[in-house]
Amino acid sequence: MAKIVLGIGASHSTLMNTHWEETTHKAEAERFRDALYLSREKIAASKPDVVLILGSNHFRGFWLDLIPAFTLGVGECISSGESGTPKGPQRVDVEFARHLANELIEGGRFDLAYSARLQIDHGQSHAIQYLLDGIDVPIVPLVVNVFAPPLPTFKRCEEVAKALRDAVASYPADTRVVVIASGGLSHRLPWPDWRDPHGEDEDFMVQAWLDGRENWSDYDVRRRQIIRAADAAITPEFDDRILDLFASGKASELAEFTTQQIEDEAGNGAQELRTWLMMAAMLDYVPGERLAYEAIPEWLTGMGVTILDPAGTDSATT
Repeated sequence: MAKIVLGIGASHSTLMNTHWEETTHKAEAERFRDALYLSREKIAASKPDVVLILGSNHFRGFWLDLIPAFTLGVGECISSGESGTPKGPQRVDVEFARHLANELIEGGRFDLAYSARLQIDHGQSHAIQYLLDGIDVPIVPLVVNVFAPPLPTFKRCEEVAKALRDAVASYPADTRVVVIASGGLSHRLPWPDWRDPHGEDEDFMVQAWLDGRENWSDYDVRRRQIIRAADAAITPEFDDRILDLFASGKASELAEFTTQQIEDEAGNGAQELRTWLMMAAMLDYVPGERLAYEAIPEWLTGMGVTILDPAGTDSATT
């Protein structure tokens, strides 16, 4: 049967690609990038047959005309390629993806959405770019709604992850699976609650999210200007607390957080921690290893990397 052999939680930021030279916290940036490269080496060493990427979507693959809570890619996968991230078709393990969908839906666990032609953005392609570079392995993408409220609760995300864990275990082939969670940590994007925008910039954003399905790039210049004009809102104390939960095998405590609590303590961008929680739940909350944490204001984000290695946990306890 299939086996999950490694879990990775990693922050993402396209400003790594577009504003590397302008980054003044260069030492911090290099330490974070080095942690991504070390994670890539660990992924390669684990010899995966497929990588399940849990990520968000920043209104380039999903728009307000349709926002599922969870969407599994079960066919074609196209990356939008914004800001220097990979562009175009991505190789999907269709058989494995459809097994997961069948087990969750036909097994009566969850009626998650699925897509035979899924468009992803840097919420997942950033991980492909930095964590899978040079590794010839297919992916299965799962997009979690973290930016268009109402959001799935953290508890619900944990429940979906446990169902996915069971679905992986029921796959009959001897398949080695790596799970990547892309997103977080603390950061605040200048994005409105789409239900209640205030001012021209917020009105523009909501209009882009409504109308961007066929022409998202037409909105991108001003979107980028709005984001670049935002002040960084990073909360290292919160990030340390979250990373400590993963390191100590207590990441299940994140399931008790509310959407409002995350918003208040760490900003709307930290809602992406749903993917980290799901990754940890799929690995039965084994203790992890913090590879990096850097607060990089030029990237607006607390940038962290953690690894959950069940083999390492087994060897440490024998």
